[in-house]
Amino acid sequence: MVQIVQVFNNNSALVDIGDHRQAIVNGTGIAFNKHKGSEIDSKKVNKIFYLDTKESQQNLYFLIKDIPIDIVTTTYEIIDYGVKKYKYHVLDYAYITLSDHLLGSYNRIMDGTYQEALIPDMHNEYPLEYRIAEHALEVINNNLGVEFPKSEIKSIALHFINAKGNGPEESGLKKDESQDINEIVNGILDKYGIKRIGSNSNYYDRFMIHLQYLAGRLDKPEDKKEISPSLEIEMKKSYPDSFEIASEMYDELQNKLNKNLGSNELIYFIIHIQRLIQEEVKS
Repeated sequence: MVQIVQVFNNNSALVDIGDHRQAIVNGTGIAFNKHKGSEIDSKKVNKIFYLDTKESQQNLYFLIKDIPIDIVTTTYEIIDYGVKKYKYHVLDYAYITLSDHLLGSYNRIMDGTYQEALIPDMHNEYPLEYRIAEHALEVINNNLGVEFPKSEIKSIALHFINAKGNGPEESGLKKDESQDINEIVNGILDKYGIKRIGSNSNYYDRFMIHLQYLAGRLDKPEDKKEISPSLEIEMKKSYPDSFEIASEMYDELQNKLNKNLGSNELIYFIIHIQRLIQEEVKS
């Protein structure tokens, strides 16, 4: 017997599937007039996304606080496709970073402020990630009723590149190193007067989650594949202040932890810092 844990809308709900496991189910009218404890009609289930780890369940509750459920389920469908089609596993924080990206892009498209991200084409270096991202664009346009530009393929592929994991069993968390990382980063944020305030709280929280999982990626050589140097050059030109802060953070983490971070981490630091300080692009 599959019971509802939480109704999201008429067409989606969180359900208990036994053995302390949960899943998101989608289907037309599947949760209409339903409530917590109601049983689900399995014949109405069109899609199901399993939350196999405690972290994935926690991430879901984080997401549904401020991200529309259609964006959340679209994110799960995209990642689920990568896992099932290509056995491409990502760390759990990818659900948060990708859904946040989709929401931002969706809102900018809808209000006419969308601008193509400054990311060079890397499909030759990362063909698998690009294939997943190409399919993701079809899923997004179909589920959200919007026409995402093809340039979004680069951005979505970058999320998969950055969050690649070894398998479904890995949580990516190392408590001691996570604490060291947070102390280093928070020290640099304080130095530049960057605080968590109402206007940047969502971006700040997502950056903290990114850092939480960074410790789990430090010792994975497959995550160190270098991103094109042209991307760093473009980012430095476009966001000089964010680049300076992110570079200091990147160098200090490597020095104090005695670890080698891949260049993709620097790019993500720049993106996160730019969001926090709202630095305008320099032409």
